[in-house]
Amino acid sequence: MITKNAQKVKNRNFALDIVRVLACLLVVWQHSSELYYISPQGEVVREHSTYLIGIIDSVARTAVPLFVMISGYFLLPMKDTFTNFFKKRMNRILFPFIFWCIIYALFGVLTKGDTIQQCLINIAHIPVNYGTEVGHLWYVYMLIGLYLLVPILSPWLQSCTKKQLEVYLGIWIFTCFLPYIHLLFPSILGECYWNASPLLYYFYGMAGYFILGFYVKKYGTPKAIVSAIILIVGYIATVVIYNSRIATAESIHSLELSWDYCAVNVAMMTLGIFGLVTKITYDGHSKFRSLLTDAATRGYGIYLGHIIILTLLSPYIVNKWGSVVIEVPILSVTVLILTYIGIRILSYLPKAKWWLGI
Repeated sequence: MITKNAQKVKNRNFALDIVRVLACLLVVWQHSSELYYISPQGEVVREHSTYLIGIIDSVARTAVPLFVMISGYFLLPMKDTFTNFFKKRMNRILFPFIFWCIIYALFGVLTKGDTIQQCLINIAHIPVNYGTEVGHLWYVYMLIGLYLLVPILSPWLQSCTKKQLEVYLGIWIFTCFLPYIHLLFPSILGECYWNASPLLYYFYGMAGYFILGFYVKKYGTPKAIVSAIILIVGYIATVVIYNSRIATAESIHSLELSWDYCAVNVAMMTLGIFGLVTKITYDGHSKFRSLLTDAATRGYGIYLGHIIILTLLSPYIVNKWGSVVIEVPILSVTVLILTYIGIRILSYLPKAKWWLGI
């Protein structure tokens, strides 16, 4: 007899649960790596470890694009009414977001010496820009922006042909070259300080991954060998460009040129990973699958809360094991596991779905 929980697990997309958990790990991996190539003053660390970070961390830049592709895969086109769609999505992301903004404001009092006054100011600042300065929360604003596009995009996606969709994605792919084109032409196609919306403004950005998620759901991903080639080529380009800039980059932003979420090489790695992982099939039931599904369903909470565990754990691992090649994996996996355990424990408290996003 199949239990209710087993049936729930069986009904889920196993491959996409893998993508979700992998994306969670890559987010933690990226934030763990930042402790090695960014100095406490926010400057570039120019050491041998920085080059190793380029090798072991470049693929981690696919984390957010993978999350966005998954969202597009499931949410496009809109299948619910306008009201129900936004009620479900906003309830799931807004209340947990506000909760964690408050938690981080309080955490600043305990770890950074913020005053109660500063804590209250940070909480009051939430409607402006995620309250206290915890950088990874930018993702929630971007996600809400994509949700707002869903009712606009859906009618077109329901009627457009494959060729029309590929024309859009082709233009988007061209915009993914802009980070490099700007090295030669800082302002092109109408870009200037008095014009905030040049020619390709409406094609550049995360909406491309959002629509790409819909595209691969409807028309499939590239073959496994093609996905592998795309991933490898994108990865090599990302590493080479990143490492070539370490000696001369004047800022972290300049160093991370090839790590731009919408750089063509990152898009290649994202599509390659998505294409390879979604080839995995498994229709059975096992403890591993149940654990994977459980972790995937708590992915939003893991994303929101992992910085607390990372902050508390990093002093015991960073520069303690002799090499970033050892320390980053240990720190990342440990933070992911501990955050998952913490979120799972918190989920047993009353009304947990309203502040954990599960």
